[in-house]
Amino acid sequence: MGKLVAISDLHVRYDENRQIVQRLRPESDDDWLIVAGDVGEVGADVEWALTLLAERFAKVIWVPGNHELWTTPDDPLTLRGEKRYLHFVEFCRGLGVVTPEDPYPVWEGEGGPAVIVPLFVLYDYTFRPAGTSTQAEALAVAEAAGIVGTDQYMLHPDPYPSREAWCRARVAATEARLDAELPEGVPTILVNHFPLVREPTRILRYPEFALWCGTEATADWPARYRASVVVYGHLHIPRLIWHEGVPHQEVSLGYPREWQRWHGGRTPGEVVPIMPSEEMGR
Repeated sequence: MGKLVAISDLHVRYDENRQIVQRLRPESDDDWLIVAGDVGEVGADVEWALTLLAERFAKVIWVPGNHELWTTPDDPLTLRGEKRYLHFVEFCRGLGVVTPEDPYPVWEGEGGPAVIVPLFVLYDYTFRPAGTSTQAEALAVAEAAGIVGTDQYMLHPDPYPSREAWCRARVAATEARLDAELPEGVPTILVNHFPLVREPTRILRYPEFALWCGTEATADWPARYRASVVVYGHLHIPRLIWHEGVPHQEVSLGYPREWQRWHGGRTPGEVVPIMPSEEMGR
């Protein structure tokens, strides 16, 4: 019987991480793999990794991270914003990889049934530092602390006027789809690159970075959409936390300088069991 496993933040531009991806294999022919974003920054790297994983796993589910959405000066793929995202969606469809734009697959293996819900929800600067009430104030505090997300320069929101506007559009469209398409009474596995609640960001070494880590608009989604588990990445702090009765599992690999020093007790590059999972009681 197969397993549902997950990983994120592969960042394959680093040779050490690329070698880990090259070694990544399922335990059985029936294993499904969730890839929760930040495969790489350059289009060719993203496509190389997803192609390799799609050849090995029975099904791959991908959601974009912020790094896939970067348009860097050295990337021959010059698409920006929504067009860049949709390019990867079409590429994934050619591989049979499930994206946030596709019908939600149902995990029927051990621990199921559960609807796997790949999400693309950005951030809107609402994870603000204490004492700030507006986005401008929050960004000023972050800049004074020397914390400015690279997204400010590399992640273009075209055709939306801002990243927060793109986020609001994604939240509205996703809520409408979830309300219309989720089967009644069936639990879900919500997958997003960014955490859906603010709680995982509380231990950030630089708390101002939370501005680029999610949106308050999704805080009620785990309860509202019957999540049996939320899968996310982005923070490079692989761990399981429980929030309001729901397990939130970060599955990131991260940069070599991070996983070579500490990786939450896991072997670097080891996929995280989502279904079944003894740790989560699922």
